[in-house]
Parts: sequence; C-alpha cells; structure tokens
Amino acid sequence: MENTKQLNWRKSSFSGTQGNCVEVAIHDDGVYVRDSKDREGPVLRFTHAEWDAFKRGVTNGEF
Repeated sequence: MENTKQLNWRKSSFSGTQGNCVEVAIHDDGVYVRDSKDREGPVLRFTHAEWDAFKRGVTNGEF
C-alpha cells in the first residue's frame, strides 16, 4: 500500500489520554503500525503471519 493515509487506523481502547500508544491498520496486504504521536512519521508493515506470531507472543507472556 503506497498511501497509508487511506488506511483505517485504530488504537487500543486501553490507551490513555496522554497519547503514548501505537495505532494499527489491518489491510489485505499486511498489518501497519505507527506511533500515534507522529502520524506523518514512519510506518512499519508486517505480514499477517508475522502479526499473528507477535500476538501469540504477547498472549503467552513472551514480552
């Protein structure tokens, strides 16, 4: 995806009001992550398999 501004960005409902969080956008070609304080800054892209592995690691307490 060339223009990540068109993505549907979401942040966790657990995020505080200080804005110290990340936003995630799920798209057909991958999962995109950015810093909510720097929406014009860099965006990371992960494959769906990479994102699923990350979520499993979080759930299993690996981090």
